[in-house]
Amino acid sequence: MGELPINALVERLERPRRTDAKRVRPRSEPLRLEFRLRRNGLPVRAVDGRFTARTSAAVKRFQRRQGLVADGIAGRNTFRALSRRTPVRFHVVSLGESFFSIAERYHVSPWLLARRNGVPLTRVIVPGQRLALPAGARALPPAARPASRDAVRSAIDYWARSYGVDPALARALAWMESGFQPGLVSSAGARGVLQVLPSTRGYVEKQLIGHKVPRSTSGNIRIGVVYLRQLLREFHYNRTIALAAWYQGPYSVRKHGRLAGTRLFVRNVLALLTRRI
Repeated sequence: MGELPINALVERLERPRRTDAKRVRPRSEPLRLEFRLRRNGLPVRAVDGRFTARTSAAVKRFQRRQGLVADGIAGRNTFRALSRRTPVRFHVVSLGESFFSIAERYHVSPWLLARRNGVPLTRVIVPGQRLALPAGARALPPAARPASRDAVRSAIDYWARSYGVDPALARALAWMESGFQPGLVSSAGARGVLQVLPSTRGYVEKQLIGHKVPRSTSGNIRIGVVYLRQLLREFHYNRTIALAAWYQGPYSVRKHGRLAGTRLFVRNVLALLTRRI
């Protein structure tokens, strides 16, 4: 028996079952579903605009966490849960604060904080301005906040030079992703200064480095730098496209081009390059 065309496979995977009569096959494109699932653990390399086994597995994981029928069908109930908004919390900017100091205080990515408020990461914020906090933000006591930015910067420079990557580019990307926060963990499970997903770590360790890397601040930075080098090589050292692939996924960039959110991310990283982070 020959392979089913991808459209027929998607239809079969997403066909409503008797366990949930209200579920319907979504008419929206799989890419939109995948981007929503990225915040819930779907690896960036799996974002390819196709409803694959990986997509179905990510849907099931999300459904279990939400108390839904874990059947891997991205139907009406699942999309509602993916779109559900949590209560908005705000931070009022004080004198001397920046996106990065606020992100560090609440243990979130500066990029997510800026995007949550619909403003460029490079824009100056002013005292009295109210900023909506991303989901999962939590204020850390001063003693719990890491203060080793110099050590983080040194580790980035060391591994960037070791692997032939521009240290300024690696620092700008790290500052964009985490504000140099070694302990930052996203809702999707991305960790550390360069916000590396577990799936990316596994790929880098197995395919690019060839052995396990310590799960330390320096080790996590090494993983991220090696992955960045791989993307630069894949896209002929075009920094703009490599950064787009970092954010959106290499397959997705090749197939769909750079999406609007990706273009904004890349512009911000390149703007940070000029600020000598």
